[in-house]
Amino acid sequence: MLPFPSTAAALPRLRLPPLPIPLRHYPFPLPLLLLRGASSSTHHHPRLLPQAASLPPPPPDALLPSQATGLVAASQANFMRVIVDAVPPGHDLERHRGSDLLCVVRALLKKIRRRVLVGDRVLVGAVDWADRRGMIEDVFERRTEVADPPVANVDRLVVLFSLDQPKPEPAMLTRFLVEAESTGIPFVLVFNKVELVDEQTIAYWRDRLKSWGYDPLFLSVDQQSGFSALEEMLKGQTTVVVGPSGVGKSSLINALRCYQDISEEDPIHKLVEQNSKWFGEQRVGTVSKKSGKGKHTTRHVSLLPIAGGGFLADTPGFNQPSLMKVTKKSLAETFPEIRKMLKENEPSKCLFNDCVHLGEHGCVVKGDWERYPYYLQMLDEIKIREEIQLRTFGTKREGDVRYKTGVMGVKQAEPRLELKKHRRVSRKKINQSILDEIDDDLDDLDDDYLFDVKQRSRKR
Repeated sequence: MLPFPSTAAALPRLRLPPLPIPLRHYPFPLPLLLLRGASSSTHHHPRLLPQAASLPPPPPDALLPSQATGLVAASQANFMRVIVDAVPPGHDLERHRGSDLLCVVRALLKKIRRRVLVGDRVLVGAVDWADRRGMIEDVFERRTEVADPPVANVDRLVVLFSLDQPKPEPAMLTRFLVEAESTGIPFVLVFNKVELVDEQTIAYWRDRLKSWGYDPLFLSVDQQSGFSALEEMLKGQTTVVVGPSGVGKSSLINALRCYQDISEEDPIHKLVEQNSKWFGEQRVGTVSKKSGKGKHTTRHVSLLPIAGGGFLADTPGFNQPSLMKVTKKSLAETFPEIRKMLKENEPSKCLFNDCVHLGEHGCVVKGDWERYPYYLQMLDEIKIREEIQLRTFGTKREGDVRYKTGVMGVKQAEPRLELKKHRRVSRKKINQSILDEIDDDLDDLDDDYLFDVKQRSRKR
């Protein structure tokens, strides 16, 4: 009888193929270091990788047959519209590029808190080209991100207000400007509805905004005038138009898109030709006669294609930006007046590095400028918010995501389970709780017995 071979002798040794082959042929994901250090002929693995939000999109020949990459152009409820820009080999790129897919987000991305925003470059899997549906499996690197409204990869912001109906409120205008400054994204301030005011009002606001440190543009969507300077800024860029309700954001976007002729060779021409509800002309509302403020017409964020490969983002109007990314230390940097005073006093600076410019000893920032009361009001609001966050979460907070090391040292992100919901109670703790309950019952019996003894003694 032949001896039974050992496990090591019975199993053949696993030999990895040479690295420069298409990564879709590997039976498991490769380490991130190998992916980054591979030669130019090696491609990123198309499946979910750790830190994938910092990786660029893979080349087309690294995609699986049922995958594609594209741009998230609209979001509504649990569905997203993705404009396809790359497909795997064997598919007709010219037929699919520029078409839109109705997608849902993979459950794992939600569990590990990897949020998919309008403007993200994404990997779409399980693509059904007949019904034009798919599932977003991964999110690629972001250049920029805006919180209000939630849009990714933004190149420019347009802060839009109107000179009348509704009239600009300095406090609200300051809040929008601070939010735009905090993003670090180039922005331009635009005033609409110049046909409703006289030249003196326009000159007043031009001089007033210049003292704040801004050079606004003035235009009229109704009379279709003053668009040339703004059009030059928007060429080939992804632009987000923000502002309160009723100032004419949707009207401005419709006017800018009507002026530009999109050629039939442009991949986005088929979207405009379909005139779908996602990429067609935006619905325009009216201003309330009772309150003089705008009504909410746009209810979701969408990127609207324009000529030259750029996009305009139409967003819901809101009157109170959250300022969630602004801290009490960074607030001063969002005011051009404070930046100007600090620059004029160089090389001297404030006496303390943590100076928040409240008239402290040695502070070089004076309080003789118009928006100083708004600065103080926002500073108090941010201080209260930070104190509440500190009391609620403390200085250290356990993350909702943990990274588990898998094959060949690859770290995979997975959701961290809540201990109270999913952690099994140990036997020791269960036994101890049973003993505690027995002791409580015995104590109750002893108390009842003593009570009965006392009652009998009294009767005697």
